[in-house]
Parts: sequence; structure tokens; C-alpha cells
Amino acid sequence: MKQWQKDGRLYLVIAFAVMAVIFYSSSQTYEQQSQIGFLQKVLKNQPFLNQLQTISFSYAGKEISVAANGYFSFLEFFLRKGAHFFLYFVIGGSFFLGLLPRIKSTLLTGVIAWLATVGYAGLDEYHQMITGGRTPLFQDVILDAAGAGTAILLCMIWKFIRKRNVF
Repeated sequence: MKQWQKDGRLYLVIAFAVMAVIFYSSSQTYEQQSQIGFLQKVLKNQPFLNQLQTISFSYAGKEISVAANGYFSFLEFFLRKGAHFFLYFVIGGSFFLGLLPRIKSTLLTGVIAWLATVGYAGLDEYHQMITGGRTPLFQDVILDAAGAGTAILLCMIWKFIRKRNVF
């Protein structure tokens, strides 16, 4: 296992496993993925409703607010977008850590890991386009790119700190 981690194979396995989860998820319709029923059970008292009602913004040309979407759909929006950011954060970081032992150049590894992750995000949105009941959004690719970029940047900073023995 230590060798798998050292040569990056473990991280590549993690990246591809998360990609498989995303592919499966994108094969489902919105209704199959909906977490609204779960949220209605867990948050039946609608905590923080008054505070959340003050939030309103536009995403992909649609108003996102409690008034426009309802309490549970509003919360689900943040769950879904948080999942986008987090999953692509894991893929981007895993690609970086998995490719670094092979490429050796930190900057080149970062660029390749980011491009591969964003490319997969684009393919995922295309997959959603051909799946019934799904809406592909360019804004989701931007969110995915931000997640991947954040992870890669943190990995690069960590590598720099470790190399310089700052701590």
C-alpha cells in the first residue's frame, strides 16, 4: 500500500473511483437523485428560515431563493453545488498527487491535472445533456473547475512548504 501511495497509483484509483460515482449519478434523472424528501424529514421545522429568506441570487439565469424555489429546494441547490465543488476537488487533488511522481514538474502536473479534471467536468455535463430529465450547465463546469483548481493549488502550496521545510 505504501508503494501505491508513493508512486501515485492510489490517488489515481481514487480519482477514477470518484469519476465512476459521478458517471453513475449523471445517469440518473433529477427525480431519482432528489434529496428533498430526506431534507423534509430531517429539517421539518425549517431551521434558519428567516435568515435564508434574505438570500437571493442568480445562477444560470434563474433566481435562487427561498421565495422562488421553496425552502427545501433552496437547501438542495446548495447540497448539489457543494457536491460538485467537493467531488471535483477530490478528483483534481487526486490527479495532481497521482501524476506528480510521473511528471516531476509541479507546475506541469498542476496544469495537466486541472485540464483533465475540467475536461471530465465538460464530458459529465454532456452526459447529462443526453440523459433524460437533466439540465447541463456551463456554470457547473466553472464550479467544478474551481473545486479542482482549489485542490491543486493547495497541493502545490503544501509541496512548496514541505520542500522548503517551512514548518
